[in-house]
Amino acid sequence: MSDSSPADRFFDAAIGLLHRVRAEEAGNIEAAGTLLADTVAADGRLFAFGAGHSSLAAQDIVYRAGGLALMNLLAVPGVVGVDVMPATLGSALERVDGLASAVLDSSPLRAGDALIIISLSGRNALPVEMAVTARALGVKVIGVTSVAYASETKSRHVSGTYLKDHCDIVLDSKIAIGDAELTVDSIPAPFAPASTVVTTALLQAVMATAADSLAARGIEPPLLRSGNVDGGLDWNGQVFEKYGDRIFYRH
Repeated sequence: MSDSSPADRFFDAAIGLLHRVRAEEAGNIEAAGTLLADTVAADGRLFAFGAGHSSLAAQDIVYRAGGLALMNLLAVPGVVGVDVMPATLGSALERVDGLASAVLDSSPLRAGDALIIISLSGRNALPVEMAVTARALGVKVIGVTSVAYASETKSRHVSGTYLKDHCDIVLDSKIAIGDAELTVDSIPAPFAPASTVVTTALLQAVMATAADSLAARGIEPPLLRSGNVDGGLDWNGQVFEKYGDRIFYRH
């Protein structure tokens, strides 16, 4: 057993994953940021979806100081986060065929928009069906997943495919199957998941790339400022007024 503390070992594991993502996903991060910038420049709308704990990374880029104001959360009742009771119901809903199509049919998503779908395993029916249906509507899809799951788990979608198989761009979080970074002889199960840390950082890198890409074209990125700094609320009010038809979290 290592002499370092569990906290140190977790930080080391998370930092190691961030280094891997930075080095190995640089091209895909650039492509994803460019795709979002292309969508904004073409008057498209931006959406993000994640189920369960994957929703945390989606929520982190919606209505966020320093983030793109046009990013909207695509919410599926009972699936976003762990606020449904019992919490296990959310996991069960991810495996329900047809749910994604019903959600998209009643959503504002349309051709020319971009959708980020976050699913660590990418194996459940909901994210796979959502990617398939969105692309059929003419929506560009960015998938954020751990590609490793496709090699060692069985898909739960009727097609036998995974989220990664139905995306315009795939961002691989490099998270190991099971999402637990630490083991100790005295503890029977692995522990300390790092997927939220890595996926959130990965998506913020994409947002930064998108903002920079827009600025390089002479387009001011529609960014929000903190409402807790002087002038922030006024700034945001102007952004909301200018882009109100592409922002849905205020309705």
